[in-house]
Amino acid sequence: MEKEITERMKAVCGERNVITDPQDVSSYLYDETEELIRPEAARGCIVVRPQTYEQVSAILKAANEMNVPVIPRGGGTGACGAVIPVQPGIIMLMEKLRDIIEVDETNMMVTVQAGVTLRQLNDYLSENVRELYFPCHPGDEGAQMGGMAIENAGGVRAVKHGIMRNYIKGLKVVLPSGEIVQFGGKLIKNNMGYDLMHLIIGSEGTLCVVLEVTLKLYPRYEFTGAMVASFRSADDAVACVGAVQRAGIIPLAVELMDRMIAKKTAEEIDASWPLDDEGMVDIIYMVEGKTEDDLYSTAEEIDRLCDENGSLNCVIAESGKEQKNILAIRSQMYEIFKPYFVDSLDTAVPMAHIGDLLRDIDAIAAKYGSTSPRVGHVADGNFHNFILRDEPNGPAPVWADDMRKEIYEAALKYGGTITAEHGTGRTRKPYLALQYSEGTIAIMKQIKKAFDPNNILNPGVILDI
Repeated sequence: MEKEITERMKAVCGERNVITDPQDVSSYLYDETEELIRPEAARGCIVVRPQTYEQVSAILKAANEMNVPVIPRGGGTGACGAVIPVQPGIIMLMEKLRDIIEVDETNMMVTVQAGVTLRQLNDYLSENVRELYFPCHPGDEGAQMGGMAIENAGGVRAVKHGIMRNYIKGLKVVLPSGEIVQFGGKLIKNNMGYDLMHLIIGSEGTLCVVLEVTLKLYPRYEFTGAMVASFRSADDAVACVGAVQRAGIIPLAVELMDRMIAKKTAEEIDASWPLDDEGMVDIIYMVEGKTEDDLYSTAEEIDRLCDENGSLNCVIAESGKEQKNILAIRSQMYEIFKPYFVDSLDTAVPMAHIGDLLRDIDAIAAKYGSTSPRVGHVADGNFHNFILRDEPNGPAPVWADDMRKEIYEAALKYGGTITAEHGTGRTRKPYLALQYSEGTIAIMKQIKKAFDPNNILNPGVILDI
């Protein structure tokens, strides 16, 4: 069967675009999912690189006919194991579909092919459309637009402009049958029929393959700045973030970091954290303005509100170098602590319950004789808590699964979710029944079957069917 599939794919995409050597294929078997929780990838996969929409359609038609799994793969930046094949099949790379099709300045929208990376889009807009930009940033500029759509990517800037679901206005996709379909477009309003486009967003490659994405753009602010405020507790920090938003200030990004994480990361990358007081947690604000005066006016108002709401200290990064220092510490945190990670969770709760959740997590970690350091997109209630191993690159503690489940149950208790941006994939799938009823999961399975009756697209991701 493997030889027959390979020859069929070569006939569709050309011999140069079909990879069969096991060593070369191994580069496409995993994503950024933590090593200790990711499933073992299957051997015997082949990799195909379609160059046209018709080739994508032909691949899916052949896979349906031969009952072969297809795993659509973007930039491989996901963290829930959604692109890890657990049975032999076709790994379909979208990297050759990377045209920026149209920038519509009147409607403030851009249409791009699925393989366009975040970096490519940002660079293009900076060079060609100075007045507009695409704010969404999940943390890795190698992420591809098709992958960001089917993962419903979020990131630190969700507080102001939302997640991918808020940006996406249209999708062109290939259904598992091979039919090419357009959902949505450049309309602001469209109430015709069921909203299938929003079913696809966040579906993790289980319903269709994305070809094009039409995205909302926003006016570009010329001036951006960073500031850091320290607090004695997470409760004080959260209260301050709420006060800032109630005052009508919606920063571009708001991040909470445990001081321990900030200091340790700064030491490891030979940088310096701008605060050295008695604070236990710090809030990073990213603010923007149309003019330099607007920027400083906003920063001064945030500084005043921080002072009124329990801040111990507040530092504004005056220079580009100081801003880069703060952002470098934030961006490098993951890599510095990664050798200790068993898992990086991404629960979320309503903002009013952040303090409750963090106290519960501290109590759960203490129960297992551990700690659970965190960073969080505090203004949208999304936190990344870490389950740690005892030594770098060591084995997972025997209690790791129990601790993970208890943290999930704590988030759900406050009306939260198990995963706010990483996705369900394969790693969170075992916990789906914690969040949803049997009847709700049955509806999800019916949706999957309606789109993909032969279960060829990413089988075993999100749902067991």
